[in-house]
Amino acid sequence: MAVQTKVVRLIMAGAVAIALSGCVSVPDAIKGTSPTPQQDLVRVMNAPELYVGQEARFGGKVIDVQNQQGKTRLEIATVPLDSGARPVLGEASRGRIYADVSGFLDPVDFRGQLVTVVGPITGAVQGKIGSTPYKFMTMQVNGYKRWRLAQQVIMPPQPIDPWMWGPHPYRYGYPGWGWYNPGPAQVQTIVTE
Repeated sequence: MAVQTKVVRLIMAGAVAIALSGCVSVPDAIKGTSPTPQQDLVRVMNAPELYVGQEARFGGKVIDVQNQQGKTRLEIATVPLDSGARPVLGEASRGRIYADVSGFLDPVDFRGQLVTVVGPITGAVQGKIGSTPYKFMTMQVNGYKRWRLAQQVIMPPQPIDPWMWGPHPYRYGYPGWGWYNPGPAQVQTIVTE
């Protein structure tokens, strides 16, 4: 019975995940102009000169914000993006980029935040992470989206009791088919607008 219960839970969780994933779309601010912007940082860093001018979409955590003359440079530790172009929580960094945004962005509003940026790749420059030399991919940002974290409660799936349906449901069910306590609800952190 325990194995059957686990299977039912997995099926229900999968159905919910599929239903929710169908509703995800990329926000207009970071859609870009290309149907498939470059998102493979490792490939770009192997030969950045081949990708100059190609549209890219990257996201992750803003590590540093540098205000410069007429622009703001965001240092982003990139992670994979989901189908809605949101950074995937819990993934290891794929590398760092410098994303140049025209105008002034207040460091207080961006440092430590999750963002997704889109725009053309402009090359690569040498920099440092701490005292270690590092090669950063650079891009000009045409659009960006700052994300926020939220928590949601995930209720465990409830069993379906076939004896409770119909015009004359049995009040207490049939032995082995009644309602049971499936356990506590889980709290999950998600990336949202």
